[in-house]
Amino acid sequence: MIRVAAVGDIHLGPDSAGLLRPAFDTLGDCADLLLLAGDLTRHGTAREARVVADEVAGLAVPVVAVLGNHDYQSDQQEAVTRELTEAGVHVLEGDGVVLDLAGTRVGVAGAKGFGGGFAGRSGSEFGEPEMKAFMRHSRTRAEALEHALRSLHDGDGDGDGGGGAGTGSGTPTLRIALTHYAPVPDTLAGEPPEIYPFLGSYHLAEAIDAAGADFAVHGHAHLGTEHGMTAGGVHVRNVAMAVIDQAFAVYHLSPGGAARRDAS
Repeated sequence: MIRVAAVGDIHLGPDSAGLLRPAFDTLGDCADLLLLAGDLTRHGTAREARVVADEVAGLAVPVVAVLGNHDYQSDQQEAVTRELTEAGVHVLEGDGVVLDLAGTRVGVAGAKGFGGGFAGRSGSEFGEPEMKAFMRHSRTRAEALEHALRSLHDGDGDGDGGGGAGTGSGTPTLRIALTHYAPVPDTLAGEPPEIYPFLGSYHLAEAIDAAGADFAVHGHAHLGTEHGMTAGGVHVRNVAMAVIDQAFAVYHLSPGGAARRDAS
């Protein structure tokens, strides 16, 4: 049984220093891994990213993250990634990492994802070039996630455990898909239906089901719902902080089993 802590949409800024660190310092007692599901900053600046980096640097558990749309706002996403990476965070975009957690190999595949909508109510790569570009980006981000998940099946994650974890090698026992945008509409319940196409894409769920995963985590939908599932039966959790209403949620995962959240 692996304990996965996860949160997204923490939106830290210069005035947030130390806000989450007390809670994160307890992770060694309750979790084996921390996942950050994007929108870590408010406006995507290097200065804000340094605040996030300080909150998670040197934790007792490895930290894996994807960026969100807020982290792209200032066109400094590379600087944001660099600040987090220098603090020991595995920042993923179309790639994965394999971690050895208490003797269990856990693979995390990450991609920000994008909008586009869901089956029967989605855009298509047709018409104006702007629409084609929008939906093409949605598709290619999902393809990046699928590629990352398949690389985990092949044992091709970067294998650097970091953060107190051992070195991973070979095909992982558990595979987790980490995105910012939602792969299913279930976890958007509570959001205005009119904005669903800007909150996620069915392409992500198709990628997860095609490549295979045991669990999927996302953020982005602050008014959404925690629980969802892909058509292929993969459990999906919306871990936006506004949804889980705490610094992080902890899920207990076992191979082939459902994800169980800590009551605490």
